Amino acid sequence: MDRDTRAIRAHKASIQHAMAGDKEAWLALFADDATLHDPMGSSPHDPEGRGFSGKERIAEFWDTMIGPGSVTLEPHARYPCGEDIVAVNMTARNDFGGNEICVDMIVTYELNTSGQVASLKAYWDIVALLPPGEGDVS
Repeated sequence: MDRDTRAIRAHKASIQHAMAGDKEAWLALFADDATLHDPMGSSPHDPEGRGFSGKERIAEFWDTMIGPGSVTLEPHARYPCGEDIVAVNMTARNDFGGNEICVDMIVTYELNTSGQVASLKAYWDIVALLPPGEGDVS
């Protein structure tokens, strides 16, 4: 059973709001200066791999990756590191109008002193979702 830490509560709220399609409640979990990396590194929606910093940019991430689809997030294990950090092993499924993607990932949430998400980092292999020949590392 999960320990009841601030970071675990933030993670649970994050997945609840994402699956409910509640953008405003999801964004309210983040600090004004938060950074979100999903996935870590470069991707088609973050070519430079810098992540999305600040609520306006995190809202753009929502509009690109969460809002247009029907997301299901299934946590398998949560690993708290004190009150303010949690690493989560989970599976994400998103259906974009008949195009379903499914990825296994590790996600870390780090909270600031006010209990808001300061950093969210999702580690998953985006290359596995790309057409053959795209995203090859030379």
